[in-house]
Amino acid sequence: MHGIRPRQKVTQADWAGYMAVRAQRADNEALQRFFSTPLPDPDTPLGEVPMVALDLETTGLDERRHGIVSVGAVPFTLGRIPLAQRRYWVVKPARPLDEASIAYHHITHSEVADAPDLDEVLDELLEVLAGRVVVVHFRNIERPFLDAAVKERRGEGVLFPMIDTMSLEARLHRQTLWARFRRWLGRPPVSIRLNASRERYGLPPYQGHHALVDALATAELLQAQIANRYSPDTPLKALWC
Repeated sequence: MHGIRPRQKVTQADWAGYMAVRAQRADNEALQRFFSTPLPDPDTPLGEVPMVALDLETTGLDERRHGIVSVGAVPFTLGRIPLAQRRYWVVKPARPLDEASIAYHHITHSEVADAPDLDEVLDELLEVLAGRVVVVHFRNIERPFLDAAVKERRGEGVLFPMIDTMSLEARLHRQTLWARFRRWLGRPPVSIRLNASRERYGLPPYQGHHALVDALATAELLQAQIANRYSPDTPLKALWC
């Protein structure tokens, strides 16, 4: 991974250095362009940060055994979601779909039969992500799956900072003293799943497990989180990881 292993955590202070090193050492031209595109400074107020909500639908939860089947990306800012810029790809996973994954994301054998491999849309995806802060709901899917998929196809992985809307909900509902007290009382934890989190902010329910719909839902959720819990003046470094 050119100096930083894929599994190694990169701290906030390291991201700029990591991206610079990868820009110099990346062998793949598309990855060179991606890493050479500067990200906003960590002190940039969130209201000035260009973002892109990203969602992957996969055939399972283990990036070593499962693959990506669809990708949704929605560029946005705190003030606007220009839906005309949305992107959505169905891609053919390396391994056949099983019935459990079809029931989950509703993408069928016929839909992936003639779909491109992720490698065919990867340059376009990286172009959408470049220079924007990526926003996801549960980075433990998007980060390892994309890294593994890119490494398999281009011989080198890809990491970048993210804002994780699930993590922001966990700060409020899983990690506070009140949350610990609830657990001590034996009460069930507050759900931090995407639709449950949206409901707390008065956002409408969307049908889940569609990459483009979930990306849009994540963008709207972050806007609501910032409006209710933070501020457009909050520095980027307070949220990304």
